[in-house]
Amino acid sequence: MMSIVKRILFPILFFSFLSLTSLAAKTKIERLEPEFWWIGMENPNLQLLIYGQEIGDYKATLDYPGVTIQSVQNVENVNYLFVNLQIDKSAKAGKFDITLTNSKGKELKYQYELKERRKNSSNRKGFNSSDVIYLLMPDRFANGNPENDSVDGLTEKADRANFDGRHGGDIQGIINKLDYLQDLGITTLWSTPFLEDNEEKGSYHSYAISDYYNIDARYGGNEAYLKLSKECKKRGIKLIKDMVFNHCASAHWWMKDFPQKDWVHLHDEYTNSNHRKSTLLDPHASQVDKIKFSDGWFDKSMPDLNQQNELLMTYLIQNSIWWVEYADLDGIRMDTHPYNDPQEMSKWGKALLKEYPHLNIVGETWYKNAADIAYWQKDALNADGYNSNLPCVMDFQLFFAMEKAFLEPQQWENGVVRLYNSLAADYLYKDLNNIMIFTENHDTDRIMSTLDGDLDKFKLMNTFLMTTRGIPQIYAGIEILMEGKKSYGDGKMRIDFPGGWEGDERNAFTAEGRTNKENEAFNFLQKLLQWRKVNPVVHTGKLKHYIPENDVYVYFRFNNEKTVMIVLNNGSEKQELSLDRFSENIKDFTKGYDILSEQTIQFSNGKLRLNGNTSMVLELK
Repeated sequence: MMSIVKRILFPILFFSFLSLTSLAAKTKIERLEPEFWWIGMENPNLQLLIYGQEIGDYKATLDYPGVTIQSVQNVENVNYLFVNLQIDKSAKAGKFDITLTNSKGKELKYQYELKERRKNSSNRKGFNSSDVIYLLMPDRFANGNPENDSVDGLTEKADRANFDGRHGGDIQGIINKLDYLQDLGITTLWSTPFLEDNEEKGSYHSYAISDYYNIDARYGGNEAYLKLSKECKKRGIKLIKDMVFNHCASAHWWMKDFPQKDWVHLHDEYTNSNHRKSTLLDPHASQVDKIKFSDGWFDKSMPDLNQQNELLMTYLIQNSIWWVEYADLDGIRMDTHPYNDPQEMSKWGKALLKEYPHLNIVGETWYKNAADIAYWQKDALNADGYNSNLPCVMDFQLFFAMEKAFLEPQQWENGVVRLYNSLAADYLYKDLNNIMIFTENHDTDRIMSTLDGDLDKFKLMNTFLMTTRGIPQIYAGIEILMEGKKSYGDGKMRIDFPGGWEGDERNAFTAEGRTNKENEAFNFLQKLLQWRKVNPVVHTGKLKHYIPENDVYVYFRFNNEKTVMIVLNNGSEKQELSLDRFSENIKDFTKGYDILSEQTIQFSNGKLRLNGNTSMVLELK
């Protein structure tokens, strides 16, 4: 069978690189990216990608104080021109013409704009361990504008009856629910990608991006995204943008007409990534296995971008900076981070942090052990000297531990000992406060399916999540015990939030629309989140834990102002816990206020009575 690359991409490339002078179409500037920029950036250099038929035959000029053309770069495809500008500190905000002229004297003009940067833009504070992050998939959360469910020019139309189709959730739907999130105690919003995904099917997940500068019109477009950012800021909610640089969509506009042959990784026949992330860190790995991992395609609809192409990498770096400035972002989440070229992504992180020193960036680091995850954190003490310039990593090791810990009785390695052992590897991390922790996300089984709907285990797990080190992230619907398994298929696992669509049978965004069990879960999580929000001791306080005994895991969070004792009884039986063992943390404290039961517990008899399958969060007095 002929490969997709041979049947589709190579003929397109061959046609694209032919001289097009025989075609009568009129030359025009079809795309210029980025379409505007800002003065006052730390890096004065700006690369413009200009696309149009035979645009490479044109020369560029401009006349604007403080802005000069450093070079004009032609590539093998005559339909592209790359213009490199230098924007001095003396440049003022304003508009000016970029004039393109060919050998026959024909002129094309593009009015370019330099804007003022946002006030205190470079000093923006990113998300951190004081936050709780709420992850959602916009297509499955809430539909605020049914008129944009299907849009002319975008292939896939809304079909809510199709589990794998688009359901119509959008940005306005999220804006409508921001008060709900604020009431729950959320401080940061992370949505899966909003950028245009014009694939024929399955585009609801938006991880196959077909336009890096435009929010999908079915979500509401760029203006709606700006509105979301402003509405979040009004409520003190930070905004993280999900970005995807390892691959684009097969429907991306440049896939029909590459700037250069090495813009994406092409193979003699279709080659899928082997998905063996270990090859990057394995000192014994073969080159052929490394290349298949890094250069193979993530999926047939997701061509692998060649980040070693300098023009492409500059394009991607500028795109990230553009979105941070344009949308007033508080953070970035980079999809499939290790799949990207490590050295080029290190440059990407360095460039972002140069413009925004306090911005936080988290990478998806899907490994099962802490050593592999810690390798990717900025300033890690790696034997090979590699520095990712990625401040935050995702703790999948702890995720896998939590997935099993609360379902098992304690043995040497099982039960809540899994949590203890996972955190015992924290010596590997450079920054313990800058690690994202979670019990589920859009790519995993819903935790309530894993827990078989057990509300007590839900409470234990979330108590741990909100009181251990790191930055907690929860996934939309956990607060109402939503279930789902990957074995059902991704579309069936990622079900709509009940009440997000007009005409839904119930509205779980309201207490009246939730069952008693769902309200108990919501109220429990809300209490934890609202308490956590105002208690710095669990944001950056020290952590000391004690080896679990008899299914009981005890640990402390403490600083100079406060000490909190957390007790997790993962056993089904009542127990009496002797406090003597914990004297180095309890010290002279004589009682504790349990924020969950709202009761004060005296320590006078040296014992602590525990109910089965319960947690306590004791503020020591």
